[in-house]
Amino acid sequence: MIRIGILGYGNLGRGVETAVKQNADTRLAAVFTRRDPSDVKIKTEGVNVYAADGIVSHKDEIDVLILCGGSATDLPKQTPEYAKYFNVVDSFDTHAKIPEHFAAVDAAAKEGGNTAVISVGWDPGMFSLNRLYANAILPNGKDYTFWGRGVSQGHSDAIRRIDGVKDARQYTVPIDDALKAVRSGANPELSTREKHTRECYVVAEENADKARIEREIKTMPNYFSDYDTTVHFISEEELRANHSGIPHGGLVIRCGSTGFDGENKHIIEYSLKLDSNPEFTSSVLVAYARAVHRMNGEGQLGCKTVFDVPPAYLSPLSGGELRKLML
Repeated sequence: MIRIGILGYGNLGRGVETAVKQNADTRLAAVFTRRDPSDVKIKTEGVNVYAADGIVSHKDEIDVLILCGGSATDLPKQTPEYAKYFNVVDSFDTHAKIPEHFAAVDAAAKEGGNTAVISVGWDPGMFSLNRLYANAILPNGKDYTFWGRGVSQGHSDAIRRIDGVKDARQYTVPIDDALKAVRSGANPELSTREKHTRECYVVAEENADKARIEREIKTMPNYFSDYDTTVHFISEEELRANHSGIPHGGLVIRCGSTGFDGENKHIIEYSLKLDSNPEFTSSVLVAYARAVHRMNGEGQLGCKTVFDVPPAYLSPLSGGELRKLML
């Protein structure tokens, strides 16, 4: 049994708990929180909730620690810190900062003799793999990635970190005309702004400066500054009534050609339609926790990404079973 620890019991942490229950070779060992542990009620019986600041004292009880914080401020600090003491998996999703995050985690994991996999989920993660496969198969072509319509956990979290924001949901919305042009095989040149819009639904604190909040959202680098962004200020009741779900999904499309003169056209399309963004992401995290456990047992130390993990390591099945059932 792979003993899983969860750091952070928000939407993602609750999803990891559910995913652990569905995988027969994993069990939940502990949950760690920055809140008062007595206020956190989990669903798994017989498992303790501890204060996050005492997490290192439990390192011998955990095979893989899954970090369920946000990419804006939590994971850049937490993953390098805890990779010194644990095998870890995170869902860091700020694409532009992945190289520097990788370097920091790699140094920490090697220092501690541990294995880490970062940026696990569906994008980055499963979409990343599909981009790699499609590029290798169709080197003469172009990639397109569309997200949504759906709630982005990372972007919503980034808005909630703004002073004066009580709660928020952010929807990523593909632009229809761009998607149609790609699927036609026209290989259009599309800027970031031409592919998606972002819609933000924000509950502001009483007497908060809404103009400042809107300005901070729209100018936030790596999150909103490159998009046409609409900010709606709504009540807490409206947010609960109309925006309580966390659906998402998207597409990875590769348009390419083969033949001496590129006369044959091909389109590879991978799509996801998710009722629950955090529960799907959590399921990917647990599969990669299994891989981290195996790789660490083989002495493969330091930081890895989904590109470095053999697909067979994600499955609880043996090599023989995989060849018989899935190949």
